[in-house]
Amino acid sequence: MYLLPAIDILDGKAVRLAKGDYSRVTRYNDDPVEQALRFEEAGATWVHIVDLDGARTGVSSNAAIIERIVASTSLKAQVGGGVRSLEAIERLISAGASRVVLGTALVRDPGFAAAAVDRYGDALAAGIDAKGGEAAVSGWEEGSGVSAHELARSMADSGYGHLVYTDISRDGMRTGLDPEAYRSMAAAFGRPVVASGGVAGMDDIRAMLGLGDAIEGVIAGRALYEGSLDLAEACREIAQYGKER
Repeated sequence: MYLLPAIDILDGKAVRLAKGDYSRVTRYNDDPVEQALRFEEAGATWVHIVDLDGARTGVSSNAAIIERIVASTSLKAQVGGGVRSLEAIERLISAGASRVVLGTALVRDPGFAAAAVDRYGDALAAGIDAKGGEAAVSGWEEGSGVSAHELARSMADSGYGHLVYTDISRDGMRTGLDPEAYRSMAAAFGRPVVASGGVAGMDDIRAMLGLGDAIEGVIAGRALYEGSLDLAEACREIAQYGKER
């Protein structure tokens, strides 16, 4: 398991939304690159970057910032938000992204989703953001009418090897993760998942470690920015767990 500190980019700034609500924005750093450097210094090896402008509009507008983050750090970048064409995937991979997350397109354009994984394979992840068991689309502003578990099974059948699952009701709220939700999603997907949504502190990291092979990674955002989770401590504990297994 590894930890992915999150950088959500809106209007060029590092921010967090509460429950995916664009009207509830907290700005944490005017320079996302500087924020990434802080995460690297604390021991992170991955960073999770979301282009919130792209997620809402379908047009990725922050590729240059992503490119600067990759060029300025040794972090592996997992990037999502508004990725709805092969050209957008190619642009992000060319910018240095190690993994590109597809979200809305999984539901709205399954043909594209299938073509993308055929071409890019392990460089892609299915991003399923759900509320009340229903997958959400368009920057979480709309329901899809599709069950999150059903979508996960479909993505596994299509060849996706990575899945990022976000519990929208908890995201950005520091209310704690629901371990059973991620265990259930991993069972539906048939592979480990990356957990996102509500990390409050070290207890959540330990709970995810306790799920063993069901969890590939954990994304943390507001808890890191507001100090309830110490990134260096979390990275050390995860590394120690890996050595002891």
